[in-house]
Amino acid sequence: MMPGSELLQGLRPQTRPRARQAFVTLVTNADYAMGALALARSIVRSGTKADIVVLHTEGVGEGDLAPLAALDCRLVAVEHLPLSDAFNERHARGNLHAAAPFTKGRKPSFHTPLDNFCKLRLWQLIEYDTCVFIDADALVLRNVDRLFDYPEFSAAPNVYESLTDFHRLNSGVFVAKPSLATFQHMLEHLDRPDVFWRRTDQTFLETFFPDWHGLPIFMNMLQYVWFSMPELWNWSSVSILHYQYEKPWEENHPKAELLKPLIELWHSFHSGRNMPDIATLANPRAAA
Repeated sequence: MMPGSELLQGLRPQTRPRARQAFVTLVTNADYAMGALALARSIVRSGTKADIVVLHTEGVGEGDLAPLAALDCRLVAVEHLPLSDAFNERHARGNLHAAAPFTKGRKPSFHTPLDNFCKLRLWQLIEYDTCVFIDADALVLRNVDRLFDYPEFSAAPNVYESLTDFHRLNSGVFVAKPSLATFQHMLEHLDRPDVFWRRTDQTFLETFFPDWHGLPIFMNMLQYVWFSMPELWNWSSVSILHYQYEKPWEENHPKAELLKPLIELWHSFHSGRNMPDIATLANPRAAA
């Protein structure tokens, strides 16, 4: 068991917290910094009083972080978790995708699976009572402060193709209670001989919290629902839109034509211009 001081190593905040609750995201390169900028703008627009915390690895340059600082985000530098060489090799991009290929969509070239485990450093943010983690490839479309009232561990199901996916969680949005004891237990459970987390942090969290509490799917509406299950899509309910697989800033990606309205929406938030009234948007069947 590591002492408390050691459990706080691996992250370096630039500023002090201003609230007891925080929205948290993770940025590992320039691409996800673009995503985080759109996300942060959307959170600010929601009118929340919670902090916006950006965990960032050394793969992100100061210039990419500057727009986030300008939005008053709290920047926290994080190191990769202290994992064994064998663990890192098993979960390296090439090995992971060979053993567990993505068959429903395409992960972009800038996606590095090992980076995903840095999400777990959220549990070191003990200056906060509750954190809501949101992936940097997402937008908050209306105030979601009520998520801070949900228990740990809450996440939405990984539904984007059929209702059979309700038994699996998606870790793009989740509610957590920072705790060094929990973080310690996570490290002990994470890196064990021959362990393989097929979908990295997502599979790990589903195993670590087997009784996870289900959030409504509109708290983490996956973009593929737009064309795979359009009957589930209603702009009056969608609170967080998550661009899983292909990213909206990628030019001419394989699903670009199918997802054109969602891509245009992301660009309006990223630029901070012409952000529409979500209630006026056409649902997928009407937009087709």
